[in-house]
Amino acid sequence: MSVLPGRTVVYAYPRTSPANEGPIEGWDLIPGARGCTPQSCAFRDHFSELQVAGAHAVFGLSTQSTAFQAEAAERLHLPFALLSDEKLELTKAMDLPVFEAGGLVLLKRLTMIIRGGVVEHVMFPVNDPAKNAEDVIEYLKQAK
Repeated sequence: MSVLPGRTVVYAYPRTSPANEGPIEGWDLIPGARGCTPQSCAFRDHFSELQVAGAHAVFGLSTQSTAFQAEAAERLHLPFALLSDEKLELTKAMDLPVFEAGGLVLLKRLTMIIRGGVVEHVMFPVNDPAKNAEDVIEYLKQAK
C-alpha cells in the first residue's frame, strides 16, 4: 500500500456539470448540491496557500468518470487532479455520504485531511463550497 507523505486534502463534491450541458433537472433545489465549480476554483486559487499551510497534495473527488474528471481539471486549469470513484468503491469502503439525483449516485460535499494514510479531520457538511479552501487553510495552520 502506498501512502502520500505529509497531509493530503481530498474534497468530495457531487458533480461538475459538463461544459456542453446544464445541471441535472432540479439541481438548484437540492440542498448543498450547487457550488462544485466554485469549490474547485477556490482550491485552485488558494493552491499555493494550501501548500504553505501544510498540504502536500490536494485532490477533488466525485463519482464522475476518470475521463470526465481529467477534462474538467484541464478546463478549470486546476493544478491538481480530480479523482473518480465512478464504481463507488472508495465511497462504499469509507461509507461516504451520498444522495441520488438524475438517476446518479453522488457524493455529498465533504473534505478530508489525511495524514500518513489516516483521516485526521473531516469537514462535513461543507455549507459554503467557495469558502471551503479557506477553511482548510485555517485548519492546517492551527493543526501544525
